[in-house]
Amino acid sequence: MLLDVAKGSAFDEGRQARLLALAESLSDAHGVEDVVPGMNNLMVTFDPLAVDAGEIERRLLEGWHRATPIEDSGRSHDIAVVYGGPDLQEFAAGLGLSADDVVNLHSAGAYRVAAVGAMPGFPYLSGLDPRLATPRRALPRQGVPKGAVIVGGGQAGIMPITAPSGWHILGHTDFTLFDPHRAFPATLRPGDRVRFTIAGVER
Repeated sequence: MLLDVAKGSAFDEGRQARLLALAESLSDAHGVEDVVPGMNNLMVTFDPLAVDAGEIERRLLEGWHRATPIEDSGRSHDIAVVYGGPDLQEFAAGLGLSADDVVNLHSAGAYRVAAVGAMPGFPYLSGLDPRLATPRRALPRQGVPKGAVIVGGGQAGIMPITAPSGWHILGHTDFTLFDPHRAFPATLRPGDRVRFTIAGVER
């Protein structure tokens, strides 16, 4: 069952924080099998033999109205980035900025993992400086490499695997985002905090 609170509007940090609090409150509820936060929405899977859909709907709606963000929730991660790559100079020029401006603005951000999805371990990061918000590439690349530090629209992200993407590449990190052999394969979880540190700048 899906609870969508976006109402057709843009991503909202406050709504997302409330959704994460609601997800936490439902994670151990009777009959609930999984709770998956999305971008301003929440997916709940449940055992219909243990609880009926009407009860889940009631829990979602009542829980949403009561939900308040959890202060200092999530873990903190510092992720070292070597800035540079195929898009940095062009991306900066398109915004009327220097490459150093982009690096400094991107690394100064206080990011929050809003959701994990699209591919295993991929984090949708809120908190991108509005001056770096720009539409995705008109022609997506067929193979954006694992570890690419990217931005698209008003969000930042990191590629956990090599895969197609239309996001702009600003740098690269060796930070491991996904390991199927771990008990919790995805390193970053919704609600975690992320800061990017400058490990170098390729010219």
